[in-house]
Amino acid sequence: MLKTRIIPCLQLIGESLVKTVKFGNYGYIGDPINTVRIFNELEVDELCFLDIRASLENRKPNISILQQISNECFMPLSYGGGIDSFDNARRIFAIGFEKVILNTHAYRSPELIKQIAEHYGVQAVVASVDVKKNIWGKYQVYINDGTEKISADIIEYIQHLTNMGAGEILLTSMDRDGTWNGFDMELVNKVERAVSVPVIANGGAGSIEHIEKVVKHGKASAVALGSMVVYQKKGMGVLVNFPDKKRLEKALS
Repeated sequence: MLKTRIIPCLQLIGESLVKTVKFGNYGYIGDPINTVRIFNELEVDELCFLDIRASLENRKPNISILQQISNECFMPLSYGGGIDSFDNARRIFAIGFEKVILNTHAYRSPELIKQIAEHYGVQAVVASVDVKKNIWGKYQVYINDGTEKISADIIEYIQHLTNMGAGEILLTSMDRDGTWNGFDMELVNKVERAVSVPVIANGGAGSIEHIEKVVKHGKASAVALGSMVVYQKKGMGVLVNFPDKKRLEKALS
C-alpha cells in the first residue's frame, strides 16, 4: 500500500462515466461497473465517484448505480453529488460507501456537514471545494458544477467547512481540470497551510512527476487522479489504468 493515498476520482453523469476538461465539455469514458472491476484488478487503495451534474440538475444520488458500484468494489469508496439531506447521506453509507462528499450543499446547508460528522465521524465527511482564478489572479470558489460563484474568501470558507466537521478537503483547480499540465501548487500550498485536516489535491495530474511535486512541495496529504487513470495519454483514447506502483513508491519515498 502506498504511503500517500493516490485516488482515482471518477466523474459520473447519471449512470455514465465521463471526463471533463476545465469543467466544460466532457468525453464519454464508459460503464462505471466495468471500470470498478479494472481498478479491483489493479488493487487501487480507494475510489471516489462524483456525479458532477446531480446538484445542478436537482437530482438525488442514483442509489441503484451506487449499489452496483458498491457490490462490485473491493476498496473503500467515497461519493459526492446531489447529497442535500442527512437521509441521502444515510442511504449512501447504508449501501457500503465509507465517505460522502459535499460541495454545493456544503455551502447551502453547512449544518448538514455537522449533522453527518456527529453521526458518522469527521473522517466520513469530505468537503469538495472547486476553485478558479479570475482575470486578476484571485482565487474564487464555485459550486453547482462550476456554474455558480460564491462570495466567500477561499481560506475563510474552507476553515468554516472544517469547523463544521469536514474531515478532509477535496481541492479542485477548475483551471487545471483535465489539462494534464500539473497541479496548481500555489493553491494547494495556500490551503494546506491554512487547515489541519488532509487536503486532497485534484485537477491537472499528467505524470508521476506532477504527483511527486504536489506531495513533496505542495504538501498535499493525498492526490486525486482523473484523466491520468481513464486515458492512455493526453489526446489519446480511453484506457482505464493506474500509475506504476513501484515508480510511485520511489517518487514519494
